[in-house]
Amino acid sequence: MRVFTVSGTHVQDALSLPRALPENGYVWIACARSYFLSEQQHVQETLQSLTGHHLLDLHVSDLLNGQLPSRFDLTSYYDVLVFRRLAASNTSERETIQSPTGLKSKTKLSGPPALRRVDTSPIGFAVFDNVLLTVHPDDCAIREAYAARLLAASSHGQTTVAAELPSSPTSDGLDDRSTGARGIPVTPADMMLRMVSQVVDVYLDLRRDLTRQLDHWQAELINPDTRFNNWSALLEARLSLHHLDEICEDQRSAMQDWLESLNTWTPPTSNALIKEHEILKVRSRDVLEHIDRVVHHVRRLEQSIETAVQIHFNAQSNRTNETMRTLTSITAIFLPLNLIAAIFGMNFEVIPLLHDSAGFWWTIGSMLLIAATLAWLFWRKRYLARSGR
Repeated sequence: MRVFTVSGTHVQDALSLPRALPENGYVWIACARSYFLSEQQHVQETLQSLTGHHLLDLHVSDLLNGQLPSRFDLTSYYDVLVFRRLAASNTSERETIQSPTGLKSKTKLSGPPALRRVDTSPIGFAVFDNVLLTVHPDDCAIREAYAARLLAASSHGQTTVAAELPSSPTSDGLDDRSTGARGIPVTPADMMLRMVSQVVDVYLDLRRDLTRQLDHWQAELINPDTRFNNWSALLEARLSLHHLDEICEDQRSAMQDWLESLNTWTPPTSNALIKEHEILKVRSRDVLEHIDRVVHHVRRLEQSIETAVQIHFNAQSNRTNETMRTLTSITAIFLPLNLIAAIFGMNFEVIPLLHDSAGFWWTIGSMLLIAATLAWLFWRKRYLARSGR
């Protein structure tokens, strides 16, 4: 578990739950799912003391469920967003919490590295007015990466403010809410959206790896000089793309519900609050646009791989037809020759040219002439021509 107290440009990292809210700031409580399971009562008491409210049992179950799809729910005091993130690129295992008892199982994923990345686990967000509670998988890279970015932005923001204080005549009245421009979220909702945006960016990066892998398979499918045998991996790729499409659709639905809830918020009165509200809407629409890009690309990959499979079988059928056409033409050339040989093999006493000394050569010459004529005729009709690649 990690706790961050955000107040203006100052971000303080702590390892214990806070007892009070900072002045003109908020608290981010980031804990692993296993920690939230074991210290649930302690976290609930902290939320009660900080916000005056605690999480409902149903939402606690949602945050502990490792198989829950992306979804959004809200109450009068807080909002809950569950958003599925991709597994780390250097792992091929996924974590599954079977029940509220906390039992875990790990399942090996097969296939190329790009397909093993199409494995997700949920991140839960509970957004209060002054508290953000996030429940991550154990050793979540998203949490650590964003925590490092937040601390770096705080360090940079404090350095910038300190440099501006001697020369700025209005620095004494600096509004802490303006720190959002320096990379520090000004509200728990803003921080939640930035983390969700970071999760979606990983999906955007995954498109390049998937495209490279599928392009390689498509080249093998269409290449006439190779025999494609990796059908099991290709089937897994199609299933993975379909699974990724479902994940993105759930994410899109959750973000749309969140955006609709933003429109129901009480209209802010001050200019600063109005700006914050508009920023939340802009960030939400930006996340939706990124999800739509991933969905569009995944569906295009599905169509491309389906088209490549169809082209492969059509090419195989075409090559088979060409082979059968060539064999049929050769058979048609030798058919008259077999007829002539069968005629002279009959057991009759008198057969023309049978006892003639030149009969053999006349027969061989006529057979060669017939074969050459048929071969020339079939060549003109392109029955023996080799089609270009």
